[in-house]
Amino acid sequence: MTDFLLAPSILAADFANLQRDVELINRSEADWFHIDVMDGVFVPNISFGFPVMEAVHRFATKPLDVHLMIVQPERYVDAFAKAGAAAITVHYEACTHLHRTLTQIREAGCRAGVALNMQTPVDVLADLTDTFDQVLIMTINPGFGGQKLLPLSIPKIQKMRRLLAEAGSPALIGVDGGVDLKTIGSVLAAGTDYAVAGTAVFGADDPLRAIEQLKSPPTPTLA
Repeated sequence: MTDFLLAPSILAADFANLQRDVELINRSEADWFHIDVMDGVFVPNISFGFPVMEAVHRFATKPLDVHLMIVQPERYVDAFAKAGAAAITVHYEACTHLHRTLTQIREAGCRAGVALNMQTPVDVLADLTDTFDQVLIMTINPGFGGQKLLPLSIPKIQKMRRLLAEAGSPALIGVDGGVDLKTIGSVLAAGTDYAVAGTAVFGADDPLRAIEQLKSPPTPTLA
């Protein structure tokens, strides 16, 4: 078994049976819950807010990794921290004052994360490596689940790994989008520490088995 972290995305869960799906993840080999919050402005979709977040937190026994795909995320950092977030990731593209927002997340008692869309080069974070605990590489164009991983994201993960190594940063590298049994090996070989998986878990006939397979993939290789 590999030592990378797996974070099933609640966005792909059955909201009519949310408690059931949360408890399923509790019983699984998964490590975190990934909570996608979308506002219909930063990305072309709307997901959910505090009521669903609080419901997940009520039943979850594993950390909540909150991904804010919203404009002006600084307005809601403290509220999500109070709602149970263990980590809060904001988008570089959505933050006018990224350093300030990452500091705010840490001061709220959460791990600070920054996400990069496909068109954003990793170099924009070169001077900020001591301000975040994790960086999320978007491997699709964000907004909707079920998309295929974009091959251009693989060298981007490799570049981020080199950037963090050169800076001596312990920050984790995550990937979000199109992660399944066909792609997990490539993203791990590129240097990924944690992976978000939605459809590959909740769209499977046996989600527990799907998580077990994702956590124990074949030897990582780059395509």
